Amino acid sequence: MLELLRIKNLALIEDVELEFSPGLNALTGETGAGKSFIMRAVDFLMGERMEAKLVRPGAEKASVEALFILPEGETVIRRELSAETGRSRVFINDTLSSQPTIRDMKERLVVHTSQHGQQRLLSPAFQAAILDAFLPDRSLLTAKNDRLAALNDVLERKQQLLDKFDDVEKQRDFLEFQKKEIDKLNPLPGEEHELEERKKILKDRERAGECLQNALNVLHGDVGLLDAMTLLTREMEIIARLFPGFEDDRDAIEELRMLLHDLDSRLRKGPEGLGDEDDDMSLDDIEERLFALAKLKRKLRRGLDEIVDLKNEIDENLSFLDACSLDLKALKREEDTAAKELKAALTRLNRAREKASRELSIRIVEELADLGFSEHVKVYFEFDGRELYPGCEDLRGRLMWVPNPGQAAQPLDKIASGGELSRFLLALVTMRGDGSEAGDELPSLIFDEVDAGIGGMTLNSVGSKLRALADRQQMLLITHWPQLAGLADRHFLIRKEVVDEATYTRCDRLEPDEIKAELSRMAGGGEQGDALAEKLCR
Repeated sequence: MLELLRIKNLALIEDVELEFSPGLNALTGETGAGKSFIMRAVDFLMGERMEAKLVRPGAEKASVEALFILPEGETVIRRELSAETGRSRVFINDTLSSQPTIRDMKERLVVHTSQHGQQRLLSPAFQAAILDAFLPDRSLLTAKNDRLAALNDVLERKQQLLDKFDDVEKQRDFLEFQKKEIDKLNPLPGEEHELEERKKILKDRERAGECLQNALNVLHGDVGLLDAMTLLTREMEIIARLFPGFEDDRDAIEELRMLLHDLDSRLRKGPEGLGDEDDDMSLDDIEERLFALAKLKRKLRRGLDEIVDLKNEIDENLSFLDACSLDLKALKREEDTAAKELKAALTRLNRAREKASRELSIRIVEELADLGFSEHVKVYFEFDGRELYPGCEDLRGRLMWVPNPGQAAQPLDKIASGGELSRFLLALVTMRGDGSEAGDELPSLIFDEVDAGIGGMTLNSVGSKLRALADRQQMLLITHWPQLAGLADRHFLIRKEVVDEATYTRCDRLEPDEIKAELSRMAGGGEQGDALAEKLCR
């Protein structure tokens, strides 16, 4: 039950608080006073969108807060709307929550039926949904949706496979050309860098060989340094004997000669790391390979590593084309299985719909009879098959009715008046709560001028139905009829007030004398209005 509703800084509302009672709560007032906007605030609280421009000028934010009494205890829901950003935040018991959470709770909190609901009732899709809502076993609908989702998943994967096959097949010749060009060289990951390193090493070896030979030529040439040092050493030996002052020079020359002989021996062996390594490619081979790789890079307009990746990708695509037929056969088996399961689910669901439609039609006729319709009114569902997949037909029910004997059955949108649609809506809402177990907390009903287009004796029938419905579950009723407002357990007057050139929407809970005055106004005022108000207040 909705016990308390508070609205702050929303449109013309500065700060309004409404404390509702169980049973029937009537909201009345002049046209344009803001009655329906209060119900829009409830919709906003339940997750509907609202524009930032509806925040009252000068306020940073608008807020709607409600206290619901549920079997598990009190629940306070608050939603705020920022004037600056247009974003909203929702709180449950002062804890930040989400709009999907609120929307999930809505069904057990409020049911809002308005004149807009009349237009929805004319929609074949909405009529089909009404029938599904009254299925005894809703799992049949869930099973159908699950099977349909499974089949659509298979069909989507199949289509993706076919799309990819078509795309790759169009490129087959080009892919095979690229593969042929790549296979000629069969480049390896990192090969270009490795060849450059090997090229540098071979060039270093070549240069080192030249230097070694030059050094050996100096040591062993026509005037070889070793022969010269041997001659110099022999002469220095004689000089040192004759002149002792040259002994140190003789020793230095001898030491140098020994060093040159050692150098000669090492040069002949060659330095480690240059002359001992084997390479199966010559420098010319490496240059030729690098040139071929560079040519391939230019032709394919890719780096070498990208070409290696391209080769793998081409192999995968060509393999895909070869294996696609097998994959399609496997998906066809999945598709056939999913379609068979969907057909079985639809068969069970369609039978249940046909049975439920007969029972629901009888109940609707009974409710309409209570709402002032002719005892001859007939209602039934006409089924239109919608093919979800070849051989899988989904029967969608559409409301047909015969309001008077002798008339042909027609859809509601062809012959139903506004008043008739209002009573249809009321009949459906009445049945919605039927069958609830004792102790269940039914949602609060909000009727926003669903009494439009009715009057006379029909109005009395609608009033009796509303009163009986309000005895079962809480109701908020916006009405222009004094006969309906007079049935209320609690009456609120919605009015506009101008203060200091600013307009405000006010909401006042009426006392008995004020109720009588409001009912008189609604009845047209004067002696006739007073008389009707007096009668309604007895």
